[in-house]
Amino acid sequence: MEEKTYTYKYPHPAVTTDCVIFGFDGMKLQVLLIERGIEPFKGQWAFPGGFLNPDETAEEGALRELQEETGLTGAYIEQFHTFTAPHRDPRERVITIAYYALVRLQEVRGGDDAAKAQWFALDEVPQLAFDHDYILREAVKRLRERIHFKPVGFELLPEKFTMKELQTLYESILDVKFDRRNFSKKMLHFDLLTELGETVNPSAKREAKLYSFNKQSYDELKRKGFQIEF
Repeated sequence: MEEKTYTYKYPHPAVTTDCVIFGFDGMKLQVLLIERGIEPFKGQWAFPGGFLNPDETAEEGALRELQEETGLTGAYIEQFHTFTAPHRDPRERVITIAYYALVRLQEVRGGDDAAKAQWFALDEVPQLAFDHDYILREAVKRLRERIHFKPVGFELLPEKFTMKELQTLYESILDVKFDRRNFSKKMLHFDLLTELGETVNPSAKREAKLYSFNKQSYDELKRKGFQIEF
């Protein structure tokens, strides 16, 4: 009997990709979710993702699904784990290759399913479909590990920001509180920031300096293996 392309004698699982997309609203770490329009788990929230086509790589499939469901294009995504539990999908045996990305909130403008894409604060995420609660915990764990070795603010903060906003970002990711003076001293020590000579008025009683990231220094630190101890 002649075998057809992608037809095998042995049982084989389907493969999907899922993307955990993190953003920051100035106060809290956010995660982007999609409301499912079909069964299983119709009406529940899940990560952008879907089944991999036979003619694309996992990364290509993840980026395609991300664009179709959220309108996000050109995002840098990083693979962090493959989830293989036999019964994680009630339809059939499905293996998912999971990615995460850090984006500015305004970069998500909406795609074909824009009405069903929504940002949630990390501490306000509803119960998720499939095993996505577990996937989220693993993604947050990876992000917390990464923040010690790679500067992450460039992807999440606006072009101009205050030291307080940068500190709030790190506190939101790590779920800790830092001393204001020590945090500022540490960040300035790494030569990551450029003081812009501009200020804003976060309150009636004080002004706050504005900073931007020194892109050249930022890229050099990533290349060398940035490490910061808190």
